[in-house]
Amino acid sequence: MRGIGIDAVDIERFRQLLARRPNMRARLFTEAELESLAGQNDDAASLAARFAVREATMKALGVGLGAFGFHDVSVAKHDSGAPALVVTGKAHELAQAQGVDGWHVSITHTDTVAMAVVAAL
Repeated sequence: MRGIGIDAVDIERFRQLLARRPNMRARLFTEAELESLAGQNDDAASLAARFAVREATMKALGVGLGAFGFHDVSVAKHDSGAPALVVTGKAHELAQAQGVDGWHVSITHTDTVAMAVVAAL
């Protein structure tokens, strides 16, 4: 394993951020992620979890905020329904430079907190 990262996001605080700044959805999340959540009455918990994935990925790579763009990391689903990490652009370049050739991601949330764990292999 090359690195591991974990992050937690307060869902209500994240919901308030999205309400104050509606443009944050497009700034933080890929079109595919937003489309995958279309139809949900309240997607704040799911989006908070996806934001936690980005932060956990930065930690797994040992870099801070701004090292790569938010769209460079996203969440998709395997056929089984399990989350899959999609890493592109600058994040992919950083991972390659560190010898990362695979990822594991786990996402969860309660009513109040969204969490993600990312392992760089």
